[in-house]
Amino acid sequence: MTATYPTPGQTIGPFYGFALPYPGGNELVPPGHPEAIRLHGYVTDGHVAPVPDALIEIWQADPRGRVVQVAGSLHRDGWTFTGWGRAATDNDGHYTFTTLRPGPHAPGRPAFVAVTVFARGLLDRLFTRAYLPVGAGPTGDPLLDGLDDAARQTLIAVADGNNSLRFDLRLQGERETVFLRYR
Repeated sequence: MTATYPTPGQTIGPFYGFALPYPGGNELVPPGHPEAIRLHGYVTDGHVAPVPDALIEIWQADPRGRVVQVAGSLHRDGWTFTGWGRAATDNDGHYTFTTLRPGPHAPGRPAFVAVTVFARGLLDRLFTRAYLPVGAGPTGDPLLDGLDDAARQTLIAVADGNNSLRFDLRLQGERETVFLRYR
């Protein structure tokens, strides 16, 4: 009989907090950048308890809506925007990024940040989107427009101060964030 071993994505952590974060990983631009915004939030479980050992990754377009194709994400140079970042949650389940406001990737569509969640108890990562605040009604985005209002609200970041957006991630239960599955 052949033994089978779990893949790294199938092992139960928590090992993300010490294995994957790196200095400046959550700063897609330096905090003092004139166009910097803060994207932050809390990761909670089905009982609304903080998940203190999750890892959040984001990918996003630049302010003009272009997909960035610049090498160097793991070695921040302080001025090159690469569109990718990684942040660990703290003991309260809080994460934060300093980034730029993304532009829409297609005309007439709302801008969003792609988000991936790694956390204990997950057999594989979770994918979702953090849309910039949008008004009520059709947005031109097939994903948002295909959801009922309650589910739709779990994908929309909320302005919570000057140049600050809050996007909370609920892993399960009431008001669970809508997660995406890719084939």
